[in-house]
Amino acid sequence: MKIHEYQAKALLSQYGIPIPRGRVAFDPVEAREIAAEIGRKAVVKAQVYAGGRGKAGGIKIVNSSEEAEKAASQLIGTRLVTHQTGAEGVPVSKVLVEEASEVARELYLSILIDGTSHLPLMMASEAGGVEIEQVARSTPERILRCEIDPAIGFQPFQGRKLAYGMNLDGGQVAEVTRLMTNLYKLFVEKDCSLAEINPLGITAEGKLLALDAKLNFDDNALYRHKDLQELQDKEQEEPLEVQARDWGINNYVKMDGDIGCMVNGAGLAMAVNDLIQHCGGRAANFLDIGTLNNPERVINSFKMFVADPAIKAVLVNIFGGMARVDVIARGIVEAYQQLDIRFPVVVRLAGTNLEEGQRILAESGISFIQARDFYDGAHKAVQAARGVTQ
Repeated sequence: MKIHEYQAKALLSQYGIPIPRGRVAFDPVEAREIAAEIGRKAVVKAQVYAGGRGKAGGIKIVNSSEEAEKAASQLIGTRLVTHQTGAEGVPVSKVLVEEASEVARELYLSILIDGTSHLPLMMASEAGGVEIEQVARSTPERILRCEIDPAIGFQPFQGRKLAYGMNLDGGQVAEVTRLMTNLYKLFVEKDCSLAEINPLGITAEGKLLALDAKLNFDDNALYRHKDLQELQDKEQEEPLEVQARDWGINNYVKMDGDIGCMVNGAGLAMAVNDLIQHCGGRAANFLDIGTLNNPERVINSFKMFVADPAIKAVLVNIFGGMARVDVIARGIVEAYQQLDIRFPVVVRLAGTNLEEGQRILAESGISFIQARDFYDGAHKAVQAARGVTQ
């Protein structure tokens, strides 16, 4: 789960990490009032779930409260298009108004879970203010990495090593180390999947400030963070993904193709998407129904397909182990009984209770395309999406 920058900064502040003065505004008049309270040069920043706001015109520097009101009126109520949003952009319903800081240096700092070591990984760089992917491509040696043992936590010597690696002086080293320690505490206590400060500014007076912040949280841990759940802004998310979660389908991602996919198992779901691409098509979604033996999950998956106007065909590819094929088949039949399904459906089933599942489908009277194997299913789905009947 993502949250807005102003919400992330509020959490950073709770953990002793300094942030610029300011707060969120929901209309231009409120933005003017906040800028007047600041009483100096300020920054008006669109609050959206996307990076690249500065290049897209979503961050404006103002010198007066009147300019802040004008900047807010230019942003609120519009859709901001960045390199991360696609052509449709994302809605701007609020802005963060905060004091502009005279920064001498910009650093990068983040914590995430490393996919190789499966440990928390703190990354730091003296090349802050730039997308870390760009730094990794051009000057990878400037990215410092430090794995953290969860049993003992982040240690001061690790912070000092990173700080010296960023060419900080003696006085700044101790302060940055304390900040890193606090950021790791936040990361663990709030079950973050990402905690990023970019840039971490050092002012001309040597003061540290989190000038921008991003916090993502592990969806599987949100049940124990009711306060975080309340921060979610569904307006910023893909509507179909929000709908999927409401229907109990947590492993759903909207994609740009026209072939709906229903699969059990994340690895198999990725393989299905790859094979559809190999056969000349494009998947409309990533959808893993998991191993829950409940026809309702299958019915809700078909509800997702019906709700997506881009879908021209559907591929159901189930390799049943813990998930029983007969339960899946029953869910497919019930989906046809409840919904107006007008697109062709390709079904490939294998595994536990296969014979019973095939019997349920055969006796249902519904029209579907049967696939012999994995490849045959992907090929027939691509053909079906093109209007080729088989």
